[in-house]
Amino acid sequence: MGGLHHAKKSEASGFCYSNDIVLAILELLKHHQRVLYVDIDIHHGDGVEEAFYTTDRVMTVSFHKYGEYFPGTGDLKDIGAEKGKYYALNFPLRDGIDDEAYERIFRPVIQKVMESFQPCAIVLQCGADSLTGDRLGCFNLTLKGHGKCVAFLKKFGIPLMLVGGGGYTIRNVSRCWTYETSVAVDTEIANELPYNDYFEYFGPDFKLHIEKSNMTNQNTQDYLEKTMTRLFENLRELPYAPSVQMQPIPPDTIYVPEKSLLEDHTNPDVCFI
Repeated sequence: MGGLHHAKKSEASGFCYSNDIVLAILELLKHHQRVLYVDIDIHHGDGVEEAFYTTDRVMTVSFHKYGEYFPGTGDLKDIGAEKGKYYALNFPLRDGIDDEAYERIFRPVIQKVMESFQPCAIVLQCGADSLTGDRLGCFNLTLKGHGKCVAFLKKFGIPLMLVGGGGYTIRNVSRCWTYETSVAVDTEIANELPYNDYFEYFGPDFKLHIEKSNMTNQNTQDYLEKTMTRLFENLRELPYAPSVQMQPIPPDTIYVPEKSLLEDHTNPDVCFI
């Protein structure tokens, strides 16, 4: 699934040794003028933000726990620099946010981003550590609330790449990405889990969906609305949706031998170039 959003150009970080998201976006930029990156992992997507902090061709939007929490970045005031000023959006959150509150901020923020930035492609990092009950997390989202982010972005009809991310209650990570794959391909799946070799790990209820806990949502409506207002003010500073002269992509230059040639040389100890 990938989604290793903490890795930097010169160092590994946060269990991430290479940043597949950055590499994917760089490839997308060969074909698309503007790419939107959205991160719903509980941790700030610092590695991706840093990689595109000074460009206006990639907008990064991260909804994350902020404060005394890894990686310690993603302040509301972090907005990008140089050509990339106002192209980084950070929504710092407090403990306990639930499905209803998350949807109230996600939909209007992303809607405004789509109108202002007009991306040609979207990358969504679906970190499952923002789910309720995660061993390292402190949010209170269910699969349905998390999956609504996938469904909402999908409705825009723009090329959408889904990647994984964090998640430390493994059975719920499996549940989450199974469910969100079904959302992505417009297929309903049963709440009853089918029997398999790992069935025992999903007890005691053996269901796909999970229930939220009774933890307190420390994100007051006033706090969320004020934060959204600040983000909307930043988006109004965008001069226009940037464009760039696209160049044709040359064909692959990697030599791929014909199938017949491969069949003629089946000795594994001999290499033909």
